[in-house]
Amino acid sequence: MDLSELLARLRADPDFMRCVTAWKRIPARPARTGPWPADLDSRLVSAARRLGIKALYSHQAEAVAAALDGQNVVQATAAASGKSLAYNLPVLHTLLTDPQACALYLFPTKALAHDQIAALEPFVSALQPPIAVRPYDGDTPASQRRAVRSQARLLVSNPDMLHAGILPHHTRWARFFANLRWVVLDELHVYHGVFGSHVANLLRRLRRVCRFYGAEPRFLCASATIANPGELAERLLEAPVVTVTRDGSPHGEKHLVLYNPPLTDPQLGTRRSALLSALDIAARLLRADIQTILFARARLTVEVLLGYLRDLAVADGQNPERVRGYRGGYLPTQRREIERGLREGTVRAVVATNALELGVDIGALTGCVMVGYPGSISSTWQQAGRAGRSAEASLAVLVASPSPLDQYLVTHPRYFFGRAVEQGLLDPDNLAILTSHLACAAYELPFEAGEPFGGFSAAQELLDLLVGEGSLHRSNGRTIWIGEEYPAGKVGLRSGGPDSVVIQDIATDPPQVIGQIDRPSAPLLVYPGAVYPHEGATYLVEALDWEGGLAQVRAETVDFYTRASATTEVAVLETIERRGNENWEAGLGRLEVATRATGYRQVRRYTHEVLGWGEIDLPEQRMATVGTWLDLSEGLVGRMEEEGVLRPRIDYGPNWPTQREAARARDGYQCRHCGAPEREGHHHDVHHIVPFHTFGYIPGTNDLYRLANSLDNLITLCPSCHRRAERARGARSGLAGLAYLLRHLAPLYLLCAPDDLGAAVESRAQATGLPRLIFYDRTPGGAGLSPRLYEMFETLLEAGLERVRACPCADGCPGCVGPAGEQEPGTKQRSRRLLTALAPP
Repeated sequence: MDLSELLARLRADPDFMRCVTAWKRIPARPARTGPWPADLDSRLVSAARRLGIKALYSHQAEAVAAALDGQNVVQATAAASGKSLAYNLPVLHTLLTDPQACALYLFPTKALAHDQIAALEPFVSALQPPIAVRPYDGDTPASQRRAVRSQARLLVSNPDMLHAGILPHHTRWARFFANLRWVVLDELHVYHGVFGSHVANLLRRLRRVCRFYGAEPRFLCASATIANPGELAERLLEAPVVTVTRDGSPHGEKHLVLYNPPLTDPQLGTRRSALLSALDIAARLLRADIQTILFARARLTVEVLLGYLRDLAVADGQNPERVRGYRGGYLPTQRREIERGLREGTVRAVVATNALELGVDIGALTGCVMVGYPGSISSTWQQAGRAGRSAEASLAVLVASPSPLDQYLVTHPRYFFGRAVEQGLLDPDNLAILTSHLACAAYELPFEAGEPFGGFSAAQELLDLLVGEGSLHRSNGRTIWIGEEYPAGKVGLRSGGPDSVVIQDIATDPPQVIGQIDRPSAPLLVYPGAVYPHEGATYLVEALDWEGGLAQVRAETVDFYTRASATTEVAVLETIERRGNENWEAGLGRLEVATRATGYRQVRRYTHEVLGWGEIDLPEQRMATVGTWLDLSEGLVGRMEEEGVLRPRIDYGPNWPTQREAARARDGYQCRHCGAPEREGHHHDVHHIVPFHTFGYIPGTNDLYRLANSLDNLITLCPSCHRRAERARGARSGLAGLAYLLRHLAPLYLLCAPDDLGAAVESRAQATGLPRLIFYDRTPGGAGLSPRLYEMFETLLEAGLERVRACPCADGCPGCVGPAGEQEPGTKQRSRRLLTALAPP
């Protein structure tokens, strides 16, 4: 069955079409071509023609001409539009006309780097003499590295290797840096937030080292479609760029479908699982033998869906190896094998995280199914663009999850299709990031008196701080590194730290490494007792050596998977800025977030029933970050308490402070549920087992507080366990429903994934005694999300009010203020009333 026949069947299926909120057909587009630039080396034109490239697309011709004119260039055109050729041609032109010239290609992942080398090979081998193209990354054997340094003219690497493996040892690369003429930055759109801010400082260090050797390289950048490619490139490079955005490449007809799973309980607002709905759609594509990619937001979702699809293949009499997974944690050899299978057509479906969103060559797929909104409109188009990378027709289906963000988008298709893609934003002068790179730069070369650091003119002040800490020394105006440690080794570009945990299968002889995982994720994925799914197989985690960074697993076939839970506490360390009105005040500042994995549940596949529970005993992780918060004013709180929207603050009686302290002391200042100890300066909560209000205490009238506050009725709980206990009692407040809604809607306005932002609720903030909603960047040091959220609370509150009004549920659901089972009756109405009071009139 071809795609056109499948599309006709889908349109004729009333059950399918009932869930479709939008079906957009994007017509095919012919190519627009431009002339070969007259000054481009004729050998390149001849080689291109021998490879079947008869003419340049118009955007390629524009980009090549600007580069040959000596400009920095950024291209921002669709996936598979030939951006690589447009930066390869001017680079190869320079290398052909100047026998000493060198070029550096930087890709955000090793997979992309190796993919580009494979794409370059036929072009370079067609030239005489061929140009030495060499990879240099963590997979390059030590025995080959000296040869790479001495031979490479076109070096292909990644920012992490440049940061930790090349710049700190630049004297070994003197020939290369002295002759460096071009730097290529592919997939520019990923360089935003923390990663982008790190890379901007990395490029400051690169240009500084190049100037030391007398070189001033130019830059060629390629990006997916974002709203501000030129601005983002100029922020990264701190130099003017020529922006090329008019796409001349052809594309086939594309169908993009927004699909909302059917309601299973209209009263509760619950819908069929997005994962199972995506499975049904993927099954139709696979049975029609349409090569398909499925995107999921989480690694666990990838593995669960992969298992389901392989079960389906076996039931249909197909080879389950035709379906593969692809995510972070797979070994490079596995990823190369999967990519090759996709290109050759032996792999008919792949389930991936956004690791395959970038431009790795996986052939011309026809179908794409996205399990949940990827987090930005830009990423949605990027993922949809993985299907239809030829002139043939393609289909992409976005299956909405029950989250408020997904539900808002599928019920507002005009918003989705009419809104411009997001901007890529970064802050290269983030003090935490900047200071760490200044230390790395000082290690590489001494700082002269008054020397700036890229566009940051106040570098000397930060250098003074490092001198005071003892890692730098100043003599005769020069500032030099004297620290014993190697600073780049302690600075991670992506997650705030380079640490990872290796996953080892101990059932093999000798034990075999099957993958790795970043350390912050380890407590939630590879704790003892966890089921670790990998490429469709399941492994039981037997031990985790936290200090040594080693998880030991054993292959075991089980019919369940595991999900971990964690407690989180947030403390405001410093307030930077405030603003507000008579009903609320917003704050922006530095926070500390303490997270501890506490337990896990075993969940049966397909039915999702909980089979059992287990405890997790791992160290607490603390993170300094940036956050913003919303404090309700005292006047608004008073009005909401009178209306019953917020519970009045309870008078627990005169002996409450004494009894509270006695309960904490009896319980050893630990949570009685999860065992978490109190942190310095942060007391746990004390919970009434029988609710205080049921005792009927009336101040000045009776002393029933004594009975309510007896130690037998009190239990110490950490804030997270206390919130769960309150929810189990049906005490989730309108305030918690409001926090749930706003956190899930915030990514509409920020270029981030839904999980990039955390949220917490304080019914009585320590500083004010009034209700507070806290939102924070879930990245060490911050990712620039909270400062933007701080500026747009009014817009977010309006969107929240609109979502609550439009949601069809009776009293709360995952698509608005949270599932009905986790709250007391009336929470949706209370949240709506709060939003009405908070949102602009």
